[in-house]
Amino acid sequence: MSKIYEALKERILILDGAMGTMIQAYKFTEEDYRGKRFKDYPTPLQGNNDLLSITQPEAIKTIHAKYFEAGADIAETNTFSGTTIAMADYQMEDLVYELNYESARIAREVADEFTAKEPHKPRFVAGSIGPTNRTASMSPDVNDPGYRAVTFDELRIAYKQQVEALLDGGADILLVETVFDTLNAKAALFSIEEVKAERNIEVPIMLSGTITDASGRTLSGQTAEAFLISVSHVPLLSVGFNCALGANLLQPHLEAIANKTDFAVSAHPNAGLPNAFGEYDETPEEMGAQIEEYLKKNLMNIVGGCCGTTPEHIRVIADIAAKYKPRSYAEVVSV
Repeated sequence: MSKIYEALKERILILDGAMGTMIQAYKFTEEDYRGKRFKDYPTPLQGNNDLLSITQPEAIKTIHAKYFEAGADIAETNTFSGTTIAMADYQMEDLVYELNYESARIAREVADEFTAKEPHKPRFVAGSIGPTNRTASMSPDVNDPGYRAVTFDELRIAYKQQVEALLDGGADILLVETVFDTLNAKAALFSIEEVKAERNIEVPIMLSGTITDASGRTLSGQTAEAFLISVSHVPLLSVGFNCALGANLLQPHLEAIANKTDFAVSAHPNAGLPNAFGEYDETPEEMGAQIEEYLKKNLMNIVGGCCGTTPEHIRVIADIAAKYKPRSYAEVVSV
């Protein structure tokens, strides 16, 4: 585990790119999502990308390999929606442990293959923990502002199950990402600390919020600096932002936290803003040029891509990042 801390001192680490973008390229049908095992499942399953770790494991394995080949140091598991709360949409709450375990196992297998080939460049697996599709801070009902669709305790229990399965499957980092509601994130962080205490282990934690629009705030209303302050009580490996915005629009928010934290700083922005069809048009070169501005300003320790990014985006980012030194910071936790 200490290898991730050693690697962060040596270079800017590269996170992989979008899982969803790569899955879309396969054009999987409902039948593909179901596979043999879920052929007669009572609900539609197309779009349940996490399920593909069970029904199309070779595709997930190939996606991880392509990102590692492109220069990624860290692969995110295919578990963005891997909680009972999110899986309720597909009536697959009972599969949550298996989904997370298998996703982590697949990523671990590929990471170990690449580490064996290139021992000087160890590969890491980050268990991806998404925000769920509910918010603990706000009411979904404008007529009842006190109503909440989920409680802190429900989130904590759901996240704990996901965390246990990710660790059992071989994740060596936990990435709480795309945080739009810091209360949801705190439930995830609380559950991680619970598991660490129960198992008497240390686990590096990456935390990545999302600034949802030009207001410069998360959906639950925090500025970048407020978000940082409200999570700094937890010993984190890194803090940063991902999704929602393209690289250039994200830069001022990264600047707002980079000189105010002793944690490493991460970013994995989208390939620009979506077009009218919900697609991302920014080329690897365009995105790379914007990310280079982060590096010139010494803002980064970990950088990668979110929606719309491909192995080619990651290859360009990795090549640019290799020319720069990582941002220096005080190491908060070293295992």
